[in-house]
Amino acid sequence: METADRWLIGLLDAAAPDPTGIALLAVGAYGRQEPAFGSDLDLVLVHDGKHDAAIIAKIADAVWYPIWDAGVALDHSVRTVDEATRVADEDFKAALGLLDARHVAGDAELARSLVSAIRSRWRARAAKRLPELAQAVAARHRSNGEVAFLLEPDIKEARGGLRDVEAQRALAAAWVVDSPGPAVREAAETLLDIRGELHRRTDRDRLSLQDQEAVATALGYAGGDELMAAVAAAARTIAWSWDNAWYRASRRIRPTSRLGRLVSRGPQRRPLDDGVVEQDGEVVLAMAAAPARDPVLVLRAARAAARAELPIAPYTLERLSTEAPPLDSPWPAAARDAFVGLLATGTPAIGVLEALDQVGVLEGLLPDWKYVRNRPQRNPYHRFTVDRHLTEAAAHAAGLTRNVSRPDLLVVGALLHDIGKGRPGDHSVVGAGLTADIAAAMGFPAADADLLTSVVRHHLLLPDTAARRDPDDPATIERVAETLGNSDALELLVALAEADGVATGPTAWTRWKARLVGQLADRVLAFMEGNAPAGDPFALSPEQQALLRREGDLTLTVGPDPDGLPDAGVVVVTGDDRHGLLGAVAGVVALHRLDVRRASAVADAGRAAVELAVAPRHGDPMPASARMGADLRRVLAGDLSVQERLAERERAYARGRRGSAAPATLRFDDRTPGATVVEVRAADRAGVLYRMVDALDRAGVQVLTALVSSIGPDVVNSFYVRGPDGEALPFGEFRNTLRETVLAGLDPDFTTEPGPPTGT
Repeated sequence: METADRWLIGLLDAAAPDPTGIALLAVGAYGRQEPAFGSDLDLVLVHDGKHDAAIIAKIADAVWYPIWDAGVALDHSVRTVDEATRVADEDFKAALGLLDARHVAGDAELARSLVSAIRSRWRARAAKRLPELAQAVAARHRSNGEVAFLLEPDIKEARGGLRDVEAQRALAAAWVVDSPGPAVREAAETLLDIRGELHRRTDRDRLSLQDQEAVATALGYAGGDELMAAVAAAARTIAWSWDNAWYRASRRIRPTSRLGRLVSRGPQRRPLDDGVVEQDGEVVLAMAAAPARDPVLVLRAARAAARAELPIAPYTLERLSTEAPPLDSPWPAAARDAFVGLLATGTPAIGVLEALDQVGVLEGLLPDWKYVRNRPQRNPYHRFTVDRHLTEAAAHAAGLTRNVSRPDLLVVGALLHDIGKGRPGDHSVVGAGLTADIAAAMGFPAADADLLTSVVRHHLLLPDTAARRDPDDPATIERVAETLGNSDALELLVALAEADGVATGPTAWTRWKARLVGQLADRVLAFMEGNAPAGDPFALSPEQQALLRREGDLTLTVGPDPDGLPDAGVVVVTGDDRHGLLGAVAGVVALHRLDVRRASAVADAGRAAVELAVAPRHGDPMPASARMGADLRRVLAGDLSVQERLAERERAYARGRRGSAAPATLRFDDRTPGATVVEVRAADRAGVLYRMVDALDRAGVQVLTALVSSIGPDVVNSFYVRGPDGEALPFGEFRNTLRETVLAGLDPDFTTEPGPPTGT
């Protein structure tokens, strides 16, 4: 930047040896002395209007043309002070740019007069300009998302990016709030360094996945995860500071009936809790409050702020962070009650917890929080960092507290369920150990601490089991019941499954998944109450027997979901039993862009019935039965190649999808009497179920039921199967061959390697 300044000074000196009444100003990022590599030079040539227009034009050309000739991008204008002021009055973006104007060359007094005029007009019109600024910031956030929680954030335009620092400076220029403090300036420096390196490599502001490792290495970070954690930390500081700055500014300004001047609202005080009051729309401490002698005060203030849906005043946060002593271990009951009360407010608690985290108070309450703070989850399945995911889960759990007998354990369990992700090892196991210590420190009775620990340890049990095992399988029901031990844990885990899923992302909790979890929970609860499932789980149901009695060689029908789910349907095929029927149906369903959620196939006395629970992709309508039926007949007759059509479809399907790079895996589960569960994990591809079923069919395996679930870019499909003899799969070479057949069908480049034991 200094080099550019010297160059521009030389250009203006050569063009105007006597620069009286003429000045060159830098605006925008160049004016703020924050240009990124390859950024435009944003310049304004200002004159006092006393020079001949031809002379000014000649001077301007003498400055602009060498810049263009050097290949440097240039944004330029020529104005008098009055013209620049009028433009700023009429053009909001121009006004923002001129607020950062900096004298580079020429008449310094003229430059100062312009900057003074622009800033005076900005302050005078703040009642109009600042709401415009807030609207522009909100629109930019809606368009670009949030830096801290995006896989590939725009570190300039998205919420928490560099533009938000500019917006805070604009508020400060109106004299309604202070200038950004040290924390914001440090956060901005972090993003500026990253943006500078990113521009050096790509000339873009979006930090893509493919650039993150290289940028991290160049800037001395240990890797992409550490880089993105730093990005998230910086962005959240900036976003939180902007929210507070605009809240305070908006409370201080309102237009009068005609003049549009700034006015101050008188202080308003009302008690909120012991030692906590509201003053002028913020939570502050009562005059007699003494944080140093009242360690629970910080939690009472936080609870009061969430209940009143008001921010805690910055000075109050500072006092609480510096004066409040740590809580004794175990916490007094009043502290635990206040903390639970804070979490139970739901969504308002998120902002309060963020404020406590920004000033270091949250880590004082939960020392293990530092391991999950800003920890990235770099996949499209999760939309938040680990810590924000936890607060979002607790907020949603607060809306489910009427469904459980222990609402306190539900909200605390939701806040802690992924606390182990910051440490090595299985995060559920690690998190359970941490939760045991945290629950004891919070003063929960031993029985409650044990239940809370169990909830964290098994928080994935219901959604994972429901998606991968048949809820009618007695062995599955018994295992879940034995794992949990009591209905209190089951009740909490049902609610936590929903809170966790909703907080994870839009694909993590659907009506279909809610139904699966509900069905499993109902059966487990019945088992706990002594109503054990009886009979063969694979015996033909009356509904299946009715399907087998349908007349006709081959009939395909497409119908609505039996339970009325609007985003789901069912495909039913009946007819004479024939080799490869389930695979053919799965292939046709894939060709018609339907996602399969569950599939079952039964046969008896030469007749067969196939049922698939399906969902159209991207909200498309369900296809017509006649068209799908015609395609199924063509596939079975050999006139339509599913493989070839899927290869074409997959090329389009794969564009824009970030699939898993890990190889497909297969494991066996023999805990269900009379059948073997074959669980296959693979990258989500067009027709992936068809490929699996086709491979199983070629191996001579009968598929009874298939359960299909997606986890981020992968699918986990579980097949209840029987071998050629109608029993569980034989051990030994048969299983090794089956594994190779299935995996080779999913990956043409598959090579046989030693796998896990065949009984696994």
